[in-house]
Amino acid sequence: MPKTVPISVSSIQPIPAGWQQQLSQAITDPLQLLKMLEIDSQHFPQCQEASHDFQLKIPRSYVEKIQPGNINDPLLLQVMATGFELEKIAGFKQDPVGDLAAMPIPGLLHKYQGRVLLVTTGACAIHCRYCFRRHFPYSNNSPGRDQWQDAMAYIEQRADITEVILSGGDPLILSDQKLAAVLDKLGNIPHLKRLRLHTRLPVVLPDRITDELIHILKTMPQKVCIVIHANHGNEIKSAECKALKALHKAGITLLNQSVLLKGINDDIQSQKELCETLYANGVLPYYLHLLDPVAGAAHFETSEQKAIQLMDQLRSLLPGYLIPRLVREKPGENSKTPVFGL
Repeated sequence: MPKTVPISVSSIQPIPAGWQQQLSQAITDPLQLLKMLEIDSQHFPQCQEASHDFQLKIPRSYVEKIQPGNINDPLLLQVMATGFELEKIAGFKQDPVGDLAAMPIPGLLHKYQGRVLLVTTGACAIHCRYCFRRHFPYSNNSPGRDQWQDAMAYIEQRADITEVILSGGDPLILSDQKLAAVLDKLGNIPHLKRLRLHTRLPVVLPDRITDELIHILKTMPQKVCIVIHANHGNEIKSAECKALKALHKAGITLLNQSVLLKGINDDIQSQKELCETLYANGVLPYYLHLLDPVAGAAHFETSEQKAIQLMDQLRSLLPGYLIPRLVREKPGENSKTPVFGL
């Protein structure tokens, strides 16, 4: 472990006001990030080359949660481009979960009975290096105005669809106006019972959770559920706690899904602390995913055996309602596949 260097005033500039301004000033240069964190670039060879393939992108508010000088920080390792991503590993694919085969029209995935997923945007506030859609062809499969009409018509014509999932990218990257327009169309479909938003923004850009956004969500005629994505307790500090509690207070169901990542959260202490931190802020642990085998992310893989051992340990330490379901996604299956302990 390298020596921790106290952060200097000049290392990280004050975070600008407004979530959209913060988003526009996200860090996209690996060398700039390392300089801010006072880490020698020799620890991350080929980081710039890896960022050309899948651009580095990190809001400054997230950078502030990374320990300066620590090359093993669990938040840094999730987002820092590395040369490992350039290795070609057998079995790791560009479309690891079969998204493209499950897309009857651009921007709409229909994998599972009773629910569909809308790819609302290709943009995210942060680029997680293990992302299973890091190679997804958003330019051809993000709906424009005509495709939104096609997607809505598809949902309207199928009374068996009772839930719509807004994903991406990240649906909360959309402005309130654009998000409200999509939600308004969905709100007028009588057979829809639930709306679900999959988002990382409450964890990586908490200022996005504004009073205006909460008002939009709480006035929907359907039950609204937000599934956040936190992998480590260090991601949830005071600003994130405030954002999550505001959503919870508004009556919005909050769940968390995370990915088991080698050297980041594949230890019992990290898993226990994450579950407890989530619940303290109104979020129930939902899924713990085994890594999707996406090209460029093989170095994050943790074995199924270790995952099962962790779950057995977690069951001995926490009540059942604080324990996520260990799952993997297999292309063509009619649901997530549970991974059970021995």
